[in-house]
Amino acid sequence: MNIRTASPDDTPVLQQHDRHISPGELETSVRLGRVYVAEEHGEFAGWLRYNLFWDNTPFMNLLYVLDSHRGKGYGRLLVEYWEDRMRRAGYGTVMTSTQSNECAQHFYERLGYGAVGGFLPPGECYELILTKRL
Repeated sequence: MNIRTASPDDTPVLQQHDRHISPGELETSVRLGRVYVAEEHGEFAGWLRYNLFWDNTPFMNLLYVLDSHRGKGYGRLLVEYWEDRMRRAGYGTVMTSTQSNECAQHFYERLGYGAVGGFLPPGECYELILTKRL
């Protein structure tokens, strides 16, 4: 498995799978180096996309591994890759969030993330805010 920073050439496949961001914002995230792609034998397997919360704290907006590549530890490897890059860039804390009814909260807990609060969007489940010291 290979993890790398997404390039503009990855934009079409990312746009095909990432329905949580507008095409223009996705292109900006790729241009800023804020998207990492996982590949298995050259085949697109998943991605991690982040931004900066409060303009100074890395916040993982999306972690996604395609169904055909799940159960191989790629999600964990993507997060560890991202955390290492953020540590090297001088950040001391990273953040993410997940809905309280999703199993992802347990995944992040195993990776050392802890809940620090949350909010209840109208018509949605409670959104947990998670942080980790690097």
